[in-house]
Amino acid sequence: MKPDTPIAVLTGDLVASTALSRDQISVAFSALRDCAELQARWQGAPLHFTRHRGDGWQVVLAQPKYALRSALAFRAALRAKSGTLDTYIGAAEGQRPATLHPDLNYETEAVFVASGTALDWAKSNEDAVRMEFNPHGPLNAAFILADRISRDWTQPQAAAIAPFLAPVHVPTATDVADRLGKSRQAVSKALDAARYPALLQALTSLETGRETEHAGQDA
Repeated sequence: MKPDTPIAVLTGDLVASTALSRDQISVAFSALRDCAELQARWQGAPLHFTRHRGDGWQVVLAQPKYALRSALAFRAALRAKSGTLDTYIGAAEGQRPATLHPDLNYETEAVFVASGTALDWAKSNEDAVRMEFNPHGPLNAAFILADRISRDWTQPQAAAIAPFLAPVHVPTATDVADRLGKSRQAVSKALDAARYPALLQALTSLETGRETEHAGQDA
């Protein structure tokens, strides 16, 4: 990534982390780290997954249009491990710093601060919303609605939807069924229950709109 190009930053914190055992926290961070490594294939760049502020975490996205898709993927990764695991997420978009440190705890640029502020908003509203985008506006509305839908994912639904959240090299239902040891019909049923068809249309529409917006800015 070149300096001054747009990036997105996600800053997260495990929900009710003080009630989780050390093993549960270890499982959660392993799932988040593995998800970040998988997402590097979408982004075309590492996410620099960093443990942040105790039981928090932070990543940087080279393709900011995928911010909401990325947030949903992180939630799915946690829920696929345990239906009790979840994360608050704050997101923001801004300019990439001239030098990006592999440990994001060293980053203090505006986009990192804005993402942390969005996380604080998500944690301050008595769990009514767990995912927010800074600044408030149309994209934040999408985050709030997607948060409400994905908050209801069960462990089987999250395990089914997680592979399909990739925007490229999307597997078939048969591939996922074989991987999960389930029938194809069970996977399709889980995807419908997780509201995957509507989420996919919304994400595709949002991302196409962001591409058009950035193309207009660059013209």
